[in-house]
Amino acid sequence: MKIGAIFDWDGVVIDSSLAHEESWELLAKEVGKPLPAYHFKRGFGQRNAVIIPEILNWSQDPAEIERWSLRKEALYRDIVAERGLVALEGARELIDELVQADVPCVVGTSTERANVEMSLELLSLQGRFSDMTCSEDVTRGKPDPEVFLKAAERTGLPSAQCFVIEDTAHGIEAALAGGMIAIGVATTRPAELLGDAHLVAKDMTELNLAIIQSLFDHRQITSP
Repeated sequence: MKIGAIFDWDGVVIDSSLAHEESWELLAKEVGKPLPAYHFKRGFGQRNAVIIPEILNWSQDPAEIERWSLRKEALYRDIVAERGLVALEGARELIDELVQADVPCVVGTSTERANVEMSLELLSLQGRFSDMTCSEDVTRGKPDPEVFLKAAERTGLPSAQCFVIEDTAHGIEAALAGGMIAIGVATTRPAELLGDAHLVAKDMTELNLAIIQSLFDHRQITSP
């Protein structure tokens, strides 16, 4: 059976958490707003359009939210441009194996497109992904499956023939809601928080095409 791969970005291919956290701190200083102690944990993996009005409670004005969101991501890219990025262990190897096996690979993330494109260039991963679905392409954040359903469309395959690699419980929930194979990687969260996934690995060094294909084979056998 032909399968398609959907990769979340932050926490799956790269660990950008420190750069994102610092960019929020810089933005807060610029706009003179407080940052709740819990904000980064609660907002991890969420779209800025949710974080700013609902988690930070900074503003309900759409224009202001958009302006601050764009500024926050610009600050993030400045940090990354200065310090660089490193792919998480096993990510490059798995992506290359899938590409060599003609498995279509698509990014599905709440990250802005410009951030992903910059990461691809810094990591020399251009050309590995046939397409991407980013924050600009969706109106609903995870655990709603919209981002992954749109990413599945871009693989050219039915969602049931796609697998998602995610590092958060909301992401796993979104993948399952979309009818996809959900694979958790415990790179940013304890493995037990990803327990609803079809498979949980410590990172992508524990994954390969044969293991992933076996998840689809098992689902076919056990489906009524």
